[in-house]
Order: sequence, then structure tokens, then C-alpha cells
Amino acid sequence: MSKVFVFDHPLIQHKLTYIRDKSTGTKEFRELVDEVAALMAFEITRDLPLQDVTVETPVGPAKSKKIAGKKLGLVPILRAGLGMVDGILRMIPAARVGHVGLYRDPETLKPVEYYVKLPADVEEREFIVIDPMLATGGSAVEAINSLKKRGATTIKLMCLIAAPEGVEIVKEAHPDVDIYLAAMDEKLNEKGYIVPGLGDAGDRLFGTK
Repeated sequence: MSKVFVFDHPLIQHKLTYIRDKSTGTKEFRELVDEVAALMAFEITRDLPLQDVTVETPVGPAKSKKIAGKKLGLVPILRAGLGMVDGILRMIPAARVGHVGLYRDPETLKPVEYYVKLPADVEEREFIVIDPMLATGGSAVEAINSLKKRGATTIKLMCLIAAPEGVEIVKEAHPDVDIYLAAMDEKLNEKGYIVPGLGDAGDRLFGTK
């Protein structure tokens, strides 16, 4: 069964407070999301395997460590997930970036895939699916479906804020996918917004309504 990790690092929690604040403007909001994404990348990669190597320092040989195992891939869910990519890439510059685009069918209200572009070596990578908000869970479930259909076998989900309802939906649909959060909020309201949440992450990132 999926594990859920809620990061309690003081810097993450401090910056998340300003992200939530409705008086935070677009520029500052974007910068804060970028910073929190970088801090979360530090936490989410804690269990990456290492291998022993020897390098030559100016003084002599040194036994050291390098990351081993599967290469990493980042997959933001369009469009709000884009706001977290650069922060993660600063920490993991060698990661490849794919994209998944989804829209909500007006009749069924279910997410429909309209765009998927992934690195060619899907089977060889560990993927981190990125979306600031995990609300109903529908988009995250469909994005993970899109990766699995194309051969991905190792996937993590990374979100700023989640509602318990969305977490349960993802765990049920994808029990092999661990979930990494900066906060677990109270609930969803009748419109499907996370309470207290932070509003619409895409609108706040890109200055749209």
C-alpha cells in the first residue's frame, strides 16, 4: 500500500504559510512555490541508492559516493505542475522532464488525457509526478495511468497540499505509488477545492483568473 509522507521541515512549513496567504502576489507566489519544490526535492530523494567511487582531489584519492540506480524523470501535470519543475531541477539537474496534459470532460467531469510527452527511456527511469494540489485525485490518478501505459514502473507523486479524499483515491487506484506532501489539509468543499488550501494554484502562479 502507498505510503504518505508529510514534510515537517521548518523551512517548508514557513514558506508554505506565505504561499497560502491570499495577499501574496503572483511574483512572490511563484518564487515561493519554486523554493518549496527545491526543498521537497531534497526530502523526496533521501532514499536514492548510492555507489562507492574514487575521485582524485588536488591532494590525493578520496573514496566517495555517487547516485546509483534508476535515472530520474519529472512529470508535471499541466499547467500548475510547471511551477514546481525549475526548483526541483536545481537540485537534480540531470533529470529529464516529461509532460502530461489533462482536461476535465464537462459531461462526465472526469479527466481526459490530451497531451503526453515522456523521455524515450521510460522503463529505465524513476518518475516523480508533480502537481501543487491533490484535491479530488482524478488528475493524479489519470497522469499515473498515462505513465504506466507507456512502461513506467517506478513512480512517486509530489504535491504541495492534499485533501484526505484525494489521497485515498490515489492510494486505492495506485497502491504502488508513494505520496509526498508539504501539508495534508482538512477536506474538500462542495466545489472540489481544498479547505483551507491556497485557492487555484494555476491562476496564482500565472496571474490568470
